[in-house]
Amino acid sequence: MSKTEKMIEAGLGLAALAALGTYLFYGKRGAENREKISGWMLKLKGEVLEKAEEIKDLNEQEYYKIVDEVTARYAKVQKVGAEELKHLTGELKGAWAHLNRELVK
Repeated sequence: MSKTEKMIEAGLGLAALAALGTYLFYGKRGAENREKISGWMLKLKGEVLEKAEEIKDLNEQEYYKIVDEVTARYAKVQKVGAEELKHLTGELKGAWAHLNRELVK
């Protein structure tokens, strides 16, 4: 793979991650998300985004697996409410449709 192809691939990956972040914070329920957001939620989303960025050919199954792995770790933390975590997991998985549209472009 040439240096140019790697740069294009990295750019596309960053654009997709930015689109996901924008969707989560400014999408249909963005205002609601921003009101409820707390430090652990930002950290969890960041970890999901970092892991997703590492995958060369991200697909729905791999994305869901990343979300499940990261949220399972957070479920063990006492500060994290089970209901909040369940809601956030649903949001992250629901964001796949939007992310996939950005990846296809």
